[in-house]
Amino acid sequence: MARILAIDYGTKRTGLAVTDELQIIASGLTTVITKELINFLQDYTSKEEVELFLVGEPKQMDNTASESEVHILSFLKVLQKEIPNIPIERVDERFTSKMAFQTMIDSGLKKKDRQNKALVDEISATLILQSYLYSK
Repeated sequence: MARILAIDYGTKRTGLAVTDELQIIASGLTTVITKELINFLQDYTSKEEVELFLVGEPKQMDNTASESEVHILSFLKVLQKEIPNIPIERVDERFTSKMAFQTMIDSGLKKKDRQNKALVDEISATLILQSYLYSK
């Protein structure tokens, strides 16, 4: 089997998480400056077998698209063009940032460490991936 790579897209930074090859465990991979994201994904997929990109879909409480969705849709067009052999699925990502922050508190991270937005993005991507794996 190949890995599933989850993407918590942001206009500045993007959190990434990945499964193991058996698609059992979701782990944070890294946070990438968004301008460098496509290059990072091209490099990563040239070294690791990835069968699916899982991209968070931010929604409002009333189920309408979040204002950041327009940026994500632009990114998806580029991703599909640059890495066409890997399919893309979307997953509702409501509350993942809040859950990531709570996870940091629950794990005992100091306040200074919890202010690391890159870590929040990476944990959010991991939560997106975990929710997908649970739903399978």
